[in-house]
Amino acid sequence: MSKNPLGWNGKSLKEMLNESEELIEKTKRYYGIEKLSLKEKDPFRYERSYASLRGALVSARETALHVAASPIVKEIGELCFALYTPEGDSIVVSTGILVHVHTMSEAIKFMIREDYEDDPGINLGDIFLNNDPNCGNVHTTDVQTLIPIYWENELIGWAGGVTHQIDAGGITPGHDLVSAIQRFDDGIYYTCRKIGSNDKIWKDHMINAKRAVRTPMYWELDEKCRMAGNLMIRDAVLDFIKTEGIDYYKRFMREAIEEGRLIVLERVKERLIPGRYRAASFFDIAFKNEAWQPRAKIDKISNMPIEIVIGEEGGISLTFDGASGSGPNPMNCGKGAMEGGQWVLLTQILIYGDKVNDGAYFAVEKEYPLGTWCNPGDPYLSYQSPWGNLIPAYTGMMKSISYGLFSRGFREEVVPGYGFTGDAIQGGGFYSSGPLKGERWSLSTFEISGQGLGASAVRDGLNWGYAMWNPEADLGDVETWELFQGGIPYLARRVKPNSPGHGKYRGGANYEGIAMIAYSREVDFFGAKEGLCFHGSGGMHGGYPHGTGYRLYAKNTNMKEIIQQQADYPLGDPDPRNGQFEKYLKADITRKPYCSIYPIILENYDLVHFAMSGGPGYGDPLERKPERVEQDLNDGIYTKDIVYNVYGVVAEYDEVKEEWKLDESATKARQQELKNERREKSLPFGEYWEIERKKITEKKLGEAATRMYSESIALSTNWAREFKEFWKLPEDFQMEVK
Repeated sequence: MSKNPLGWNGKSLKEMLNESEELIEKTKRYYGIEKLSLKEKDPFRYERSYASLRGALVSARETALHVAASPIVKEIGELCFALYTPEGDSIVVSTGILVHVHTMSEAIKFMIREDYEDDPGINLGDIFLNNDPNCGNVHTTDVQTLIPIYWENELIGWAGGVTHQIDAGGITPGHDLVSAIQRFDDGIYYTCRKIGSNDKIWKDHMINAKRAVRTPMYWELDEKCRMAGNLMIRDAVLDFIKTEGIDYYKRFMREAIEEGRLIVLERVKERLIPGRYRAASFFDIAFKNEAWQPRAKIDKISNMPIEIVIGEEGGISLTFDGASGSGPNPMNCGKGAMEGGQWVLLTQILIYGDKVNDGAYFAVEKEYPLGTWCNPGDPYLSYQSPWGNLIPAYTGMMKSISYGLFSRGFREEVVPGYGFTGDAIQGGGFYSSGPLKGERWSLSTFEISGQGLGASAVRDGLNWGYAMWNPEADLGDVETWELFQGGIPYLARRVKPNSPGHGKYRGGANYEGIAMIAYSREVDFFGAKEGLCFHGSGGMHGGYPHGTGYRLYAKNTNMKEIIQQQADYPLGDPDPRNGQFEKYLKADITRKPYCSIYPIILENYDLVHFAMSGGPGYGDPLERKPERVEQDLNDGIYTKDIVYNVYGVVAEYDEVKEEWKLDESATKARQQELKNERREKSLPFGEYWEIERKKITEKKLGEAATRMYSESIALSTNWAREFKEFWKLPEDFQMEVK
């Protein structure tokens, strides 16, 4: 123990943390608090205190934005700040990427458990840096800065800030590295390292950090951005204590977190029905013919079954029992990533508009089975891009909660899921000409911040305006992205037809873009998204999932001649069966039915296409008002063939008025035709069950699906038993990959 313990009343920080955890375990209340005495005594002072601290954090974030250089931070606000107790529990948070608030909590607790109080010491003015996914972080390109806050000789809390980096020095340029398979591919790791003292970042750290990444200017200014925000928070806390008193502050921080826990319980009792909720989601990794790392040459589907039990007193119990295994890919998730995903959905679905802190974390019991993608237990695997599993996995949580909301009558709150935050064009290269010749540029496009949101039970989903990890979604301006990545200018950005899921209320739509390599050499290009299966738990009450992704690019093009002749060139890929790439280009064109690809090398005048994700739909598409479908046609949301085959809507294009016009009588006839087809093709459940069971017993499942189920059976407890019972399989049944 330290000769001069930093905690309260002569205790060390580890003793305080142990005491906190013991009280939570024993009493189920944060720090054993039985009543909110400060709030009861003077509610105005209590609410003013919370508002002033939160306002200080929001102010710190908005100010720090102007220090940052990274376009990801500056353009769409990919950062957040939080205030923590001495033990590392969040009291109040800023706006921004809420997924990261509890990740910094885990980092603080890691330092406490590893006796940082003794060595290397936690002193006033010290600065700590973390981006280790096994210490609470999500992935290495999320970088956290933490500083202790002291009042006299006691450590009374921590300020923390996190930003997303363009590059972390991994195996290839970029920030979500599909080719990483082990820790050593992920880039530079800072495992809760002290990087400064006396409020100054050490010079040797900055030299090391700038030499370790491909975008040193962004790294350096983002370090200063996070530090500036943390110092503002520290000053605000000290001013608060001078006004309200240290004793009030100490009690207030505990009560605020306990109130946050109670808020979750009350919202659950109000909005959900006690019982067992289940959902399934999946993600495909088609790397057998794609990867150039031998161990990664596997076609794999991740199984993401989720079970949520709602107790009568408002408790939430969550398990991923049945999840498939981890593997040689970057989509493995550590605890911080999993906790962050829960945090995001709880704050957006249940406790929005109220106090948001680690009380929400303490209100949920969770299980991540060891050896699965959500708890690999192997620190040497790659955790560089956990979002590949994390994002689809938590669509199941959103859908499960939506079933409860629907049952309670909160129909407008229902959301069956969200679009997949993928297909960000990634990579980078060197300028081959111009004033920046020889300088490196990186693909920093973060348009993935605007995806399609699922429909509700009363309206269509939000178009291109939602990201699971950042509710303040913002696509950013094309001009800004081009400014920072001048080696790949845009040729087009437009609505992508047929991206949203169908339904009585359709999912949110999205867009596509085309970019061209220019003035560059040695350009790496890759991307990630689902493609061979739907990423999430699908639509709800008859709604369809959104359209899946695919990969399209063209090499050895005639774009130079097209530009010189001012001829037509591709502006999108609205109908892949009659592609504009094939129509306008002389080139080597590649189309792949999956979206995640290992890095390839591109040359000047090569083109890349990217399409963002739509959201899932709600309800039977045949119940959608034909007038709404007509509007979808005119807005470019759907194409004529799709609305004819799915919605039964017949429309013709008026060349004079340049608009689609609904044919009401033909539509009624077509919809009746579709209903008749349903009756003819539908099967009794028993027949369908027999057909599907034979695929299992006769080993007719594909390699990827067989691998998924074999892993789930081997790694699960209850899920495996229920799987075998449902399909009437023997207890010793196993699946084997050929």
